[in-house]
Amino acid sequence: MLRVADRWFERRTMGEGVTWIWEPHLNPFIRCNIWHVRGRDGDLLVDTGSGLSPLRRAIVDLVARPLAAVATHIHYDHVGGLYEFDERMMHHLEAPRMNPYREFHPIRASDFPESFRPYLQADSTGARDLLLDARPAENWTAGDYAITSTTLTRRLTDGDVVDLGDRAFEVMHLPGHSPGSIGLWEPRTGIFFSGDAIYDGPLFDMLPDSSIRDYLLTMKRLRSLPVTVVHGGHEPSFGRERMVAIVDQYLRSRGA
Repeated sequence: MLRVADRWFERRTMGEGVTWIWEPHLNPFIRCNIWHVRGRDGDLLVDTGSGLSPLRRAIVDLVARPLAAVATHIHYDHVGGLYEFDERMMHHLEAPRMNPYREFHPIRASDFPESFRPYLQADSTGARDLLLDARPAENWTAGDYAITSTTLTRRLTDGDVVDLGDRAFEVMHLPGHSPGSIGLWEPRTGIFFSGDAIYDGPLFDMLPDSSIRDYLLTMKRLRSLPVTVVHGGHEPSFGRERMVAIVDQYLRSRGA
């Protein structure tokens, strides 16, 4: 039996009022980056992880202002803790799918299609089938895992602004990975929270609701964005030069 984790979340200060939060006991494939952003009048949480352990309780010391949570897209590794927060935002195309939540949300490697096995770095022998190396609580079992449905308090569209008082983030609709994928762009600092639209790892455009045609348009749009730092939905953060390289690699891979 897996041990109970001493602490479920880890964090790192990234500068510019941004804190990176992650779940170290999850398989990297389903380990989403969670970003806390401090503002003058309010704070922002970009994505909310797997929902395996309460997120709000884990970040209570970071939050001294009203806190809004935004999901960059519908996939379960990004929306698990969304229900915990009073303000909940998502692109309008995917917001209805949060209640009831019926999306694919496996916690075992054997539940994934065979084509995903190389990305999981796991097998289905039982030794590494469960996609975590510790339990979030003493009485937790894999059969308990489910995403809690919730309704959205704000449905976002391209060009909307999330205002924290002294800083403002523009909503960018970036479909391709999923129909309602978004990013959050702060022109003043060049900080860009990209969700799964772009990160420094394998990009997935073959999921049931993905669109290569849309992804190509998204990549071409991102190529001209004057970012200073990209905080993605997975993997470490990176700068503009690396972003352009990732964009160009994707475009070449799709013959564009």
